[in-house]
Amino acid sequence: MKNFVVKTIANAGALAVAVWLLDKITLTGDSTGKQIGTLIIVALLFGLVNFLVKPLVKLLSLPLLILTLGLFTLVVNALMLLLTSWLADTLDLSFHVEGFWTAVLGGLIISVVSWALHVVLPDGD
Repeated sequence: MKNFVVKTIANAGALAVAVWLLDKITLTGDSTGKQIGTLIIVALLFGLVNFLVKPLVKLLSLPLLILTLGLFTLVVNALMLLLTSWLADTLDLSFHVEGFWTAVLGGLIISVVSWALHVVLPDGD
């Protein structure tokens, strides 16, 4: 359970950095508390998408992953971020990613920040 909470906090922090750095990834809300709540819900949604959908997409795109020596992972990460944005819009959450290239850059930022936070945060089971 502690590991789940740490991963969710790391995802929320990484999403917050992407929102802060990129103008086309937006998180709106009336107050800071509402924005933090939305960010945590989106982080849970992003974790769920990465847990359920990403392995299937990586399996189906395995030839492209091998052909590009793993660089196609950036495209897969961008697609997961766009799917999360679409689900957030469907659930009426105030999180939106505008465009594929923004999603590619956002996915790269989220990957780097999430990795750094996983190094710093405790990883207890």
